[in-house]
Amino acid sequence: MQRPVTLFTGQWADLPLDVMCSKAAKFGYDGLELACWGDHFDVRQAVQSDAYCKGRWQILSDHKLGCYAISNHLAGQAVCDHIDERHQSILPEHVWGNGEPEGVRSRAAEEMKMTARAARRFFDCAPEAVRDRLTRVVVNGFTGSSIWPLLYSFPPNQPGQIDAGYEDFAARWLPILDVFEQVSVDFGLEVHPTEIAFDIVSTRRAIAAIDDHPRFGFNFDPSHLGYQGVDYIRFIREFGSRIFHCHVKDVWWSTTPTAVGVFGGHTDFGDPDRAWEFRSPGRGCIDFEGIIRALNDVKYTGPLSVEWEDILMDREHGAKEAARFVRKLDFAPSDIAFDAAFAES
Repeated sequence: MQRPVTLFTGQWADLPLDVMCSKAAKFGYDGLELACWGDHFDVRQAVQSDAYCKGRWQILSDHKLGCYAISNHLAGQAVCDHIDERHQSILPEHVWGNGEPEGVRSRAAEEMKMTARAARRFFDCAPEAVRDRLTRVVVNGFTGSSIWPLLYSFPPNQPGQIDAGYEDFAARWLPILDVFEQVSVDFGLEVHPTEIAFDIVSTRRAIAAIDDHPRFGFNFDPSHLGYQGVDYIRFIREFGSRIFHCHVKDVWWSTTPTAVGVFGGHTDFGDPDRAWEFRSPGRGCIDFEGIIRALNDVKYTGPLSVEWEDILMDREHGAKEAARFVRKLDFAPSDIAFDAAFAES
């Protein structure tokens, strides 16, 4: 059985869930990865009400769609970040509050705990057909980082500053992860610039900082690694047991020098001088066949979730094309050696 092909709704949160489901079904998806913004999944309603959860499932089922993960990237970002006015635009009012930074971080942490509880209640209400294919209950998201501004070490970072950032991450996220443990839900960090883990080495350090907490893993997204020059297939092989979810998202990067470098040059996506751009799956530089082979090697059986981003393409065209691309891409591993029959009499 092939892995479910799903569509992440984060970039479609301007649409009501019923409309989103209708489109996704027509595009050819098996289900949705529901974002906790827009009206797609309300954490506070879900944690309080089986009726709300069953209502979400009814909308999905009416369109013959499943769901295998929810995602709360926006609240997670605020847990460790230096808070400023940019966060107000992405956070719910009850998390932003009066904007006092430590208050925002504290409320964001509580929101992530609540998200774990909401996910448990939601998936406990799932139809049997979804439960039969569900390998784990996953909340995807971000962590934020107090040390991202120290990425380029000038003025030179002082002794202990980076260590303090990982200690801050552990202090803020271990209580959250303990709630995930209590309700048997896994957290999948999308390894990504601005997070506590953004490449292989910082990922190792993040795991060590939280003492290998079993509920901390990854929403593997190669697009955020490829343009940095990080070996994204090596990431799968090193952290395979912690890959809880997988995004199919592509990125193009230039093989020749450009006017704007990897840091982005304070330009907007779509600027022709940029060195890299997110692209619709199959239209960038990511080796997706290598990814599927590596995912097979680490026995990943969860969904392949399209996170569709391409600033120069119509999103409905892109999402439909991406569904076909992923279905053609995926294949099961072999359970025999191809030359085994040579030895048969």
